[in-house]
Amino acid sequence: MPYTATFTPEALTRAEADAKRGPMVLEFGTNWCGWCRGAQPHVQAAFAQAGADVTHVKVEDGPGRRLGRSYGVRLWPTLVFLRDGVEVERLVRPQGATEIAQALGRISGA
Repeated sequence: MPYTATFTPEALTRAEADAKRGPMVLEFGTNWCGWCRGAQPHVQAAFAQAGADVTHVKVEDGPGRRLGRSYGVRLWPTLVFLRDGVEVERLVRPQGATEIAQALGRISGA
């Protein structure tokens, strides 16, 4: 699955994330967040560079948003890398495409 451009409120539940088979990245943030907007070129480049078939779900986060709270998200953007529903790695406010691409490679087996 390619890069996803827009954060969506309540994109999925924790039970759905836990049940998902294969690699998946949950990216927590908001469409108006400056840190999130600044990271998007890196996230997009990493997905293009990795060339892996990884599900990318952008989750709009904030007060009262259960999925973000269940993962303990405190800063945006936070990328949670899952394999078969289990967290393998986490990047908070990533600074470049390379670290994101490396994490994608680790969860995808690419």
